[in-house]
Amino acid sequence: MTELTPAQRRELRASAHHLNPVVSIAGKGLSSTVLEEIERSLQAHELIKIKVHGVERPEREQLLARLCEALDAAPVQHIGTILIVWRKRREETATDDATKAAPSRDKRPSSAKSAAGFAAAARRAALAQASQARKKPVRGSTGARFRPASPSTRKK
Repeated sequence: MTELTPAQRRELRASAHHLNPVVSIAGKGLSSTVLEEIERSLQAHELIKIKVHGVERPEREQLLARLCEALDAAPVQHIGTILIVWRKRREETATDDATKAAPSRDKRPSSAKSAAGFAAAARRAALAQASQARKKPVRGSTGARFRPASPSTRKK
């Protein structure tokens, strides 16, 4: 089980304030599937909230201790039925690296755009739109903006 300093714990509690619980523990308790889901969530997010249903406070404290020991995580906070747990993200295994390094058969370039490419495309589109606006003929292309009616044609 990882230990945290009070300053680290305070910072993690503040970071977890806006989070929603990602895992719920109910009647069956801490089963292997629940542990696997918590493991995946910790790997993805590092800091998670867990909701515990139908268990009294002393049992929740024991559950938190067992959970942190099994997953090598650090307990951040236990407030009501919510448990907050943190664990540093683990490195990918060698088998994951081998599958990532395998060459793909698709030789086409990626269609994903970088931020710079996206900005350049937006600039080009804005310039094209501005040039089209300049080419459009102005209404009443006689050049006069507004001509009041002559005094002889006005109704009296």
